[in-house]
Amino acid sequence: MNITKDIKSVTYLKAKAADLLEQINNTHRPVIITQNGEPKAVLRDPQSYENMRNSIGLLKLISQGEKNIKSGKVKTQNKVFDSIEKKLKERISA
Repeated sequence: MNITKDIKSVTYLKAKAADLLEQINNTHRPVIITQNGEPKAVLRDPQSYENMRNSIGLLKLISQGEKNIKSGKVKTQNKVFDSIEKKLKERISA
């Protein structure tokens, strides 16, 4: 992978937008857009973007779970299932 192929100026984007979109959707690699030589934006294909968002969401859940474990906010599997069963029985009898 040659990252220099994935860095384009805003001028290039203006002139070759369709070509850039084709490249992004074919390679599934993001393209960095620069302005005055500095990175200003990143273009991604929709599927890669969605995958990234899902991955970040899972990492947040894992992080929260680790915090809960460290702080002692945990329940055994049996307690969780007993609680669910109790709630279900209450709904049925109501």
